Amino acid sequence: MFGEHRYRLHTTWTGNRGSGTSGYREYDRSTTIEIPGKPVLHASSDKPFRGDPARWNPEDMLVAALSQCHLLSYLHACVEAGVVVVGYRDDASGLLVEDGRGGGRMTQVVLRPHVTIAHESMRDAATAAHEQAHAWCFIANSVNFPVLHEPTIEVAAR
Repeated sequence: MFGEHRYRLHTTWTGNRGSGTSGYREYDRSTTIEIPGKPVLHASSDKPFRGDPARWNPEDMLVAALSQCHLLSYLHACVEAGVVVVGYRDDASGLLVEDGRGGGRMTQVVLRPHVTIAHESMRDAATAAHEQAHAWCFIANSVNFPVLHEPTIEVAAR
């Protein structure tokens, strides 16, 4: 089934310390991101950009979106391939390179999924499912930098 899906949210800057953006150091980078029916996400810029390191930043959220999208696409690919996944975790990382003019870009994200499968006989299909998951991942298909995969497959202890 083909279709369009729209996603809406409300982002509010909450960092006015009283004088607005009267100077670069005069305001906080804090924001809230809200979607009805979901918990409020407290966000900021990354610490090197005068943000609050205790809050999610856009770069964190981009890496998280790629990691979660791959995970969900992978689980679907495994069902299609007859692979029983009993555990999955990912140690993902992203690289942002500044351009020296106040901007920059994410240049790559590396996903390192550690997958636990039910039986050794499923190992090859479990490995191949990462390629299918990458092809299906909406977020990976939307970015203009490489999303690399370094999967580890293990068999559950019996």
